[in-house]
Amino acid sequence: MKKKVYKVLTVVLVIGLVVGCAGVVRHQVDLHKGAQDYADAEAIAGFSIPSGVVQEPEKAEQPEQDQEPEAPAEEALPAPVQALRGLDLEALQEVNGEAGGWLRIPGIAISYPLMFGGDNDYYLNHTWKKEVSAVGSIFLDCRNNSNFQDFNTLVYGHRMRNESMFGLLAGYKDLEFWEKAPSVYIVDQRGISRYDIFAAYEVSVLERTYRLDLQTDEEKEDFIAFALESSAIDTGLVPTAQDKILTLSTCTGRGHATRWVVQAYLTELYENP
Repeated sequence: MKKKVYKVLTVVLVIGLVVGCAGVVRHQVDLHKGAQDYADAEAIAGFSIPSGVVQEPEKAEQPEQDQEPEAPAEEALPAPVQALRGLDLEALQEVNGEAGGWLRIPGIAISYPLMFGGDNDYYLNHTWKKEVSAVGSIFLDCRNNSNFQDFNTLVYGHRMRNESMFGLLAGYKDLEFWEKAPSVYIVDQRGISRYDIFAAYEVSVLERTYRLDLQTDEEKEDFIAFALESSAIDTGLVPTAQDKILTLSTCTGRGHATRWVVQAYLTELYENP
């Protein structure tokens, strides 16, 4: 009897080991395939750092109140904008028409196509090439307008263990990390938008951070006040109710009840020439 129990337990342990190993292998395959898909995206879009352009972030500064973002002269464009100027969105859209933009954070390795899908599920487990993968994609909340004119625009991405996708956003718990990479750039049909990061914090998925129906200035000011009070870092930047907020959202690694968010607001729009 004991021998039979021992054999059964041995078989169960072996099966468990095989299944576990298969899961690890599958995850590694997903990481490799995802990395290849996004390397392909850069090649297809023609993204490269122009010769002589230093890959340093532009220092985030508090703009004057009521000052509209303006596009500077071509020769005055900062390095991060020069690096993105020639990115070919149309070439990406020939592969996948839902590749509506590109998101990049100079100073850290976050640079990916931005997907505009019909729901908030598909790109959780599909790359920008529509390949099934745990890596997923960086994608816009389907409730948002794709013109980035909402007060709060939500963008999602996985927090991968190898720090790909939005894995590096966890670094914004430290002010020194923010100083290295203080701005988010988004390329879309209008041009290149610069968003300066003002807050980063862990938050419930039921909190106001995820609301897209804020209408009054009072509601928007409460939204901003909550973000500043919750933030793990004090950047000194304070957006207003008239600004456009960009909320980058990823998991915390501690279950599904909360998310880690990094929030920025529009400070410059470099329109297409």
